[in-house]
Amino acid sequence: MSHAIIEHFRKATPSAILRIVEDIWTNREHFLRWPQHGHLLIPNSKRSDGPYHSFAPELKTVLKTKGIKLDSRSNGPAVMAFLFAGGERPKRINGNGWPVHHIYDGQFPAPQKTSTLWATNDGNYFTEAAGLVAIHPLADGVASEVPYFAWLLRHEAFERFRFDPDQVFGNSK
Repeated sequence: MSHAIIEHFRKATPSAILRIVEDIWTNREHFLRWPQHGHLLIPNSKRSDGPYHSFAPELKTVLKTKGIKLDSRSNGPAVMAFLFAGGERPKRINGNGWPVHHIYDGQFPAPQKTSTLWATNDGNYFTEAAGLVAIHPLADGVASEVPYFAWLLRHEAFERFRFDPDQVFGNSK
C-alpha cells in the first residue's frame, strides 16, 4: 500500500533526478532534521497573508520558558512549533537557519486522489510539528519539485509520528 505510492512516484522520476533524490535520501542525516515528536502548537492558526502573527500571552510565556524566540513572520508559527517539538535548525553559510518545510504543501496528490493537504492553509496542520522538517536548502528545492522525494518525506513522517493527514499509509492519528 504505502510502498506502492512511493514506487509509483519513483517510476515517474527521470533517471538523472532520481540519482539526486536517492543520494539525498541515502545521506539524509546531512539534509534533514525532524522534530522529536509531533505537537500542534497553535490550533486554528494559518499562515498569515499579512506580514505578522500575534500570540496569546500564555503562549509567549511557554515559548520563553523553553528558550524559543517569538517569530511573527508568515511561517514563524511553524518554525516555533518545530523548535517547541524538539527540532533542530542547522545554520546555513549565511547564518540563517535551514528552512522549515511543510511536507504537505498542497502539491503531489496520491494516485487516485485529486488533492493533498496544504498545511499552511489549514489551522489543524500549520503548526503541527509532525508535518514539519528542517531541510537543507538544496534538498528543499527537491522537496518542492520532485513528487518522489515529497512522498519519501511523507512516509517518513508516518513512520516516525503516524502522521498521515491524507490517510494513504494506513492507521494514523
